[in-house]
Amino acid sequence: MNDHIGIANITAVLNRQVLWPTIVRWNRLEGRPRRPDFSRALRAEVRDPLWMLCKQWQMGEFNGDDAASPVSATAHIETSAIRKFQPGQAPVRAFGTDVPVETTVEQRPVPLQSQGQKLSLDIRLLMGRQWRKLLDSGGLLHLYEEYLKHPGYRITEPDTGDAAQATLTAHASVWQTLSALAGRAMDGAELYLHLKAQPGNRASDGIASTNAEKDLLDPLGDKFITWFEALYEQPKDGNDAWQNNQLEYQFSLAAADGQAEKVLTAREYYHGRLDWYNLDVDPQRSELPIDPPDANAGSPGTEDSWTHAFLPTAIEFEGMPHTRWWQFEDSKTNFGDIQPDTTDLSKLLLVEFGLIYANDWFLLPFDLPVGTVADVRGLSVTNVFGERTWIEAAGSGMDDQWQRWAMYNLSTHGSAERAADRSLVILPTVPKVQEGQPFDDVRLVRDEVSNMVWAVEKRVPLATGRSKIGQEAARELAKRHESLLDAAIDDDLVVPALDQPAAAIKYRLMRGVPENWIPFIPVHKEGDTREVQLQRASMPRIIEGDPNPPEKIKPRTNILRVGLDQAPQQAYYLFEEEVPRAGVSVTQSYQRTRWTNGQVFNWVGVRKQTGRGEGHSGLAFDRVEPTRRNLRRALRRFADN
Repeated sequence: MNDHIGIANITAVLNRQVLWPTIVRWNRLEGRPRRPDFSRALRAEVRDPLWMLCKQWQMGEFNGDDAASPVSATAHIETSAIRKFQPGQAPVRAFGTDVPVETTVEQRPVPLQSQGQKLSLDIRLLMGRQWRKLLDSGGLLHLYEEYLKHPGYRITEPDTGDAAQATLTAHASVWQTLSALAGRAMDGAELYLHLKAQPGNRASDGIASTNAEKDLLDPLGDKFITWFEALYEQPKDGNDAWQNNQLEYQFSLAAADGQAEKVLTAREYYHGRLDWYNLDVDPQRSELPIDPPDANAGSPGTEDSWTHAFLPTAIEFEGMPHTRWWQFEDSKTNFGDIQPDTTDLSKLLLVEFGLIYANDWFLLPFDLPVGTVADVRGLSVTNVFGERTWIEAAGSGMDDQWQRWAMYNLSTHGSAERAADRSLVILPTVPKVQEGQPFDDVRLVRDEVSNMVWAVEKRVPLATGRSKIGQEAARELAKRHESLLDAAIDDDLVVPALDQPAAAIKYRLMRGVPENWIPFIPVHKEGDTREVQLQRASMPRIIEGDPNPPEKIKPRTNILRVGLDQAPQQAYYLFEEEVPRAGVSVTQSYQRTRWTNGQVFNWVGVRKQTGRGEGHSGLAFDRVEPTRRNLRRALRRFADN
C-alpha cells in the first residue's frame, strides 16, 4: 500500500491568484517494482498468509459438509440398432444409417406429370442430356437422332387451339420455352417412365433395329435408372410417409428390445427438423413385421452390451463462476444482466444451475453409434472416501408421475400406468438442410361467412419446372380460356348489340372467386351422422357467352391434386381439425443435404406452418348490385364531395 501525501503551504501571488494550503492523498493497490527485472513482481507473492486464511474462514470455505468428490464410475449400457422403418401404413422395410433420416422420412415423388401433361421440364432436359452421354460412352451416339424423332421421347410444340393444353399456352414463358425446344431436345423422363412401367420394357424399344444394337442399348437403360434414382431420393413403390388427409408425416421405427422390439412412432411430424422429440414409444405394438423377411432388418435379441469404467470430469462452461473467491472471472457471460420474465421458468433454472450448482455436476463421456436406441442399465460411483453409490435416474418411476424429471427421454402413448421409458434415441440426422424455393404453396383458410374452407394456391408449378404466383397464373389461364372461346365463334356470326339497362340495380345469381381458390366443403363421414370432414370440391369456370356447360376448375398444385391423376378419379378428404381458425400454410420444395461420407442427397419435401388467420373469398349468392352506369355516377358524386 502506497500512501502519497502532498502538503503545500505556499502563499504566493501568481497571476494575481492566491494559492491556499492543500492536502492531496491517493490510495491504490498495485505492484510497484523497484528493479529493472519484473520477474519477481509478476509472481504476485502472498505476503500475509494469515490474512488469506482469515478471508477463507470469512467466506465459509472451512465449513465441512461431509461431501466427497467422485474418483471413478462404472456404467453398464445396452444399445440396439434401429433396423426397421414403416412410412405411414405402408409395408415395413429395412432402415439404414447410410441415408439421413430426414431424407428417408420426407421423400416424395418428383413431380414429372400432372393433368396428363408434363411437368419439370428442367429435370426432363437433364435426363435427356444424361442419356445422350450414356449413348456417347457406349459408341451409340448416332441413335440419339432416333430418340429425337420418336413420338414418345420428343418435345412437341403446344397446340394453341387445344383447350386441354391451355395451361401450357396461357403463360408466355412456358409457350416460348416449349416452342424453342420442340424437335431439338429429348425428353429423358419419358424414357425413365417407360423403363419403369413394366419389367419387360427396354431402352431399345422402337429404336434399335439390330440385335447387336439392342445388346448395347439395354444395359445403358439399367445405368440410366440407377443414375436418376441416385440423383433424387424417391419413395419405394410410391409409398411415402406423407398423410394427405392430415397434412403431416407419420412413420414408425423399430429396434431390438430383448426378445421383442421397441416400436417408436411419430404421428405428427411436419416441422422440417427431425430428432428424438418427434418419437414416442408405442406399447400397443410389439414388432414391425417385414414380409418378405429382410436380412438387413436384423432380428429380435440383437443387442450390444457395454460396461465401461470412467474418470468423472467436472463440467465446465463459458462464464462459469469460480469456486475460489480470490480468482478473477472474465466478463464473457454476465449472469447479472439476465432479465427473465415471470413466465421464464426455464431461464431461471438455468441461472440457478450456473450460479449455485455448477460445480456439483460431473461428466461421464461415452460414444454411441448413430442410429441406435441406448439404455443405461446401471451406474456406480466411487468417491474419495472409498464409498460406492448406486445412482438412480432422475426420470425413474411411472410415466404419468408428475414429480418425475428427465431430459432427452421418450414419452409413451396411452393412458395406462406404465414404467417410464428412459431410452436415448440417436437418429442419423443432419445439422443443416438446404431448401429451395417452394414450387407448391397452399394456404388453407377458414371462411366463416360461407361456412367452408378455401385452399388458396399462392404458388403453382409450371411445365418448365419453375413456379408462378397463383393469382397471376389463374388470371392468365382465365384469359386464355376466353380467347379460345372467342376463336371458336364463327366470324360471320353477328351478335346483336344489347342496350345497356336503364335500371339502377341488377340481380346477380352468384359472384365468382379467383381460379386459384379451391373450395373444401364440410361433409359427414361415411356411416357417421355427427363427425364432419372436409371434401375437396370444384368451382365452375363461367365464361360469358360460352354455350357449353361450365367446366370444373381443378387445382394445379401437387399438394391438392390428390386422386385427380388416377383412373377413375378419387375424392380427397381432409380432417376438419387440421385447419384451425388461424389457418395452415403447406409448401413443397426440393431439399438438399450432404451426409457424413460427403454424399449429396436430393429429395422433395413438405413443410406445414401456422397460417395468418381467416379469409373471405367474396363468394355470394342472390346479390342485388348497382349497374355499371349507376356505379360510375356514385363514384363521381363521391369524388366531387
